[in-house]
Amino acid sequence: MGAPVDPTPDVVTRALAEEAQSPGYPLTRGTPAVRSAFSSYLRRRWDVQVSDDALLPVIGTKELVAWLPTLLGLGAGDVVTYPELAYPTYEVGAVIAGARPVPADSLVALGPQPVRLLWLNSPSNPDGRILPSEHLAKVVAWARERGAVVASDECYLEFGWEEQPVSILHPQVCGGSHEGLLAVHSLSKRSNMAGYRAGAIAGDARLVAALHQIRRHAGMVVPGPVQAAMVAAWSDDAHVLEQRRRYRARRELLRAALVEAGFTIDRSEGSLYLWVTRDEPAMDTVDWLAERGILVAPGDFYGPAGGRHVRVSLTATDERVEAAAQRL
Repeated sequence: MGAPVDPTPDVVTRALAEEAQSPGYPLTRGTPAVRSAFSSYLRRRWDVQVSDDALLPVIGTKELVAWLPTLLGLGAGDVVTYPELAYPTYEVGAVIAGARPVPADSLVALGPQPVRLLWLNSPSNPDGRILPSEHLAKVVAWARERGAVVASDECYLEFGWEEQPVSILHPQVCGGSHEGLLAVHSLSKRSNMAGYRAGAIAGDARLVAALHQIRRHAGMVVPGPVQAAMVAAWSDDAHVLEQRRRYRARRELLRAALVEAGFTIDRSEGSLYLWVTRDEPAMDTVDWLAERGILVAPGDFYGPAGGRHVRVSLTATDERVEAAAQRL
């Protein structure tokens, strides 16, 4: 599975412990420190300028993905679209809201449908595809013509291997305006903080303000000590470079072993997964690997288009990855 196994950085755990005495209620909109740390990170790492009033911490990004259609007021007759190969929660969020989920990789295929929310995920789970800035810019232009919101799930943005990922909020993509755009960032993968449930959104200040008002009344609040840990994580790049080194080494080892064992690796330019096939039904590949003590996810779990692929995760210890490579 995609759950991190490496240690949470010391700089993060120390910050959490130092704020353990937290008797008061935390701020839904985030402390000034966490908002400043997140905006500084976006500027430093992704060349994105966002004001502090256009940011909002969230209780892990899966929560936001699942509830965003509801929080935006979507319902019957509204279309939520997402990639044909996708993390299942995009569809689940549409279902919770009573909206209509439509998987589609082609904007042309959507035709005149009343799309209200369009999800992007680059680098992608499960197939590691990275969308170039030109493609992202076309999506933004298409959505703005129709009044749709574009939500870009950027939780794997730090993990581009063969291409450089770009944020939906980058000037080359959005033309310098964040109107109608939301970028979703997670610390689960970047900083091994999945257990902290720590993430944030940034983008259109009007949308962020509306989400803040709903979330504060609904009690969707990130705990104070976790916000302190988020400040430490976004303020430190050294631990991210170390984690990238770990994943790159595991990726190279697994990639070589899979190719030698007769697999074809498709896409996989980024994220924490290899998207592989033996040109057979996905469950046949799952069985073949399971016989060798290797567990992977069947591609059709992420949509019918994945029926002949499996997802191999890099989120295993060095020892387990080496064992898998030897078995292959």
